[in-house]
Amino acid sequence: MPYSATKYMIHHMKSAEDDHVDVAPSSMPPPRRRSPTRTQLPEEVAAYVRDLIVSGTTRPGEFLRLEPIAEAMGVSQTPVREALLALKSEGLVNLLPRRGFVVAPITPQDISDLFWAQAQLAGELAARAAEKITDEQIAQLTTNVKQYATAVKSGDWEIIPELGLEFHRDVNRAAQSSRLMLVLDAVMANLPNRYYAAGNPKQTGAEHPELLRALKEHDPERARRLMTDHISAQGSRLIDILAERGLWGDVEE
Repeated sequence: MPYSATKYMIHHMKSAEDDHVDVAPSSMPPPRRRSPTRTQLPEEVAAYVRDLIVSGTTRPGEFLRLEPIAEAMGVSQTPVREALLALKSEGLVNLLPRRGFVVAPITPQDISDLFWAQAQLAGELAARAAEKITDEQIAQLTTNVKQYATAVKSGDWEIIPELGLEFHRDVNRAAQSSRLMLVLDAVMANLPNRYYAAGNPKQTGAEHPELLRALKEHDPERARRLMTDHISAQGSRLIDILAERGLWGDVEE
């Protein structure tokens, strides 16, 4: 059965050896693939599975079977295994001998730490952008903010995440700090790529214009504070969402 962005399935299978649930992580659409090379395939699969784990779509203790993931991504099992081994090195996945890959425990503090690190780096980039941003870059961000507002109003959930990410990419480029951007990219690699779709577009729609005003006024400290608060609030919202889904119910009990 082919997978697509609008039609996908979850396999639930009870193992005779334990009470864990095996999940084919296909309740989130696979990322759009753009003719990836052989070396890029494991990275794309890792990004897909990382999204599922950090967003709470797959739960700690659930097994990640190679075949369903390969089917969801339209790839062979080899890049899936490479991707899961990479996620094991990140601490998101454990490998149990003779049993396979399993989602490792993740705590609210883990997510809070990731967003804290992102907030500090993004805040510094925003401050630098406020000092160096050009009129052309301000015009691009102004267009983005208008498009975002239109997308939220019309409920265009396909484009909202892309517009949100593009806003931040444009701000980061304006900072002209390539090394710092590389560090931020390393932190961002551990965050769910499609979090904007699961977050609160209304709040983002209000916070991005405020950031744009600080950039227009070339106010670095205000831009830093707004960006840091913006990213930190996203992390808090994600933690609340996962708590509502019962991700940490067992821990709390």
